[in-house]
Amino acid sequence: MIVVSQKRTARRALCAVLERYHEKMDSVATPAPAPNAVITLEKQYLLQNYSRYPLLLERGKGCYLYDTSGKRYLDLVAGIGVNALGHAHPRLMKVVRGQAARMIHCSNLYYHEYQGPLAERIAKASGLDRVFFCNSGTEAVEGALKMVRSHGRKIGAAKFETVALLDSFHGRTFGALSITGQENYRRDFEPMLPGARFTRRNDIAALEQAVGPNTAGIVLELVQGEGGIHPLDPAFVRKARELADRHDALLVFDETQCGVGRPGTYFSYQLNDPVVMPDVTVAAKPLACGIPLGFVACTEKTAATIGPGMHGTTFGGGPLACRVALEFFDILDTLLPNITQTGSYFRMRLTELAKKHSFIKEIRGVGLMIGMELEFSGKQTVLDAMAEGLLINCTHDKVLRALPPYILTEQDVDRAIRVLDKVLKKAKPAS
Repeated sequence: MIVVSQKRTARRALCAVLERYHEKMDSVATPAPAPNAVITLEKQYLLQNYSRYPLLLERGKGCYLYDTSGKRYLDLVAGIGVNALGHAHPRLMKVVRGQAARMIHCSNLYYHEYQGPLAERIAKASGLDRVFFCNSGTEAVEGALKMVRSHGRKIGAAKFETVALLDSFHGRTFGALSITGQENYRRDFEPMLPGARFTRRNDIAALEQAVGPNTAGIVLELVQGEGGIHPLDPAFVRKARELADRHDALLVFDETQCGVGRPGTYFSYQLNDPVVMPDVTVAAKPLACGIPLGFVACTEKTAATIGPGMHGTTFGGGPLACRVALEFFDILDTLLPNITQTGSYFRMRLTELAKKHSFIKEIRGVGLMIGMELEFSGKQTVLDAMAEGLLINCTHDKVLRALPPYILTEQDVDRAIRVLDKVLKKAKPAS
């Protein structure tokens, strides 16, 4: 026992030394690469599938990012909703270092100590029964679609259709792309997988026409993200549940962008009263705060559609990602009120801004998922804001989208409003 105690003491001392070493290394400035050299290298060797902004980022702290010249930017993009706790959160950094020193990856052939507890956490937060871990929202959608197809196949060979919404976005793999209701994402890769049908959001009559006996699944984003930050009406969601039950189809909620705390609740479907429960929900982005991790959560009945050997992953649900996600949930529990309060404040300040700029058509969103629609393209406004130290992005051409970290403060919001006011004055169309 004395030897074991001595080993534990030595291990703790070593961890303390390593922690001090990493803190010291973090504070040491390293020579920054020249932006032009980095851009030239990428243009020579990378696929040119990203339209990158001319910005070379070096580090982040809290809600702010810094480029290689030291200029600071308020980050309202957060890795497109990924960096939910901002950058270099001290609790996450401690967990990452500690777990990386123990075990980063192990095969799903074996157990590790974090996957079960995280699955329990998600099941209790979602109100569902079972969880499958993967690496991204797209992969989670693929898993959900396999559940939909398997469910339909057990009923009949013709029952394989999936109903989704126009302006939806569910990912870039073939299955996810097949139910993405935006032609510009699909066009170059057609023909898509068969069986996808699209209908208009919040149009109950159109939904009733689209869903029928051959429908195996209905897939909805409760707040369309890439489609321009459009929340679905509660009545529309209730009708989707009713139609899924009537036609023995699975109701799938894609919470990749609008869930896991961003609406001020764990999931956006929990905003509705009464809550409409899905058969399947999928999510990813903020779950491990930058480490790839996604999940499919489902009812016990739906889980029976996937048996041994029917689905799997090499990397999904690894010990590092799951350990970070557990820490994230511990922190998230204390942040939900802040998300609701700061999100409401942000939308109020944007509404005030809209009174000053008549070309702002509408402010939309829930929690810290916010869109401001303009009468013209917002792409130049994004560049002008970047020049003023504010990172925001534009979706659906005319919607300025903010998906900031959950630790955003009202002071940060005020800073963002000042910059937006300045750049929108410049953007105002000539009368």
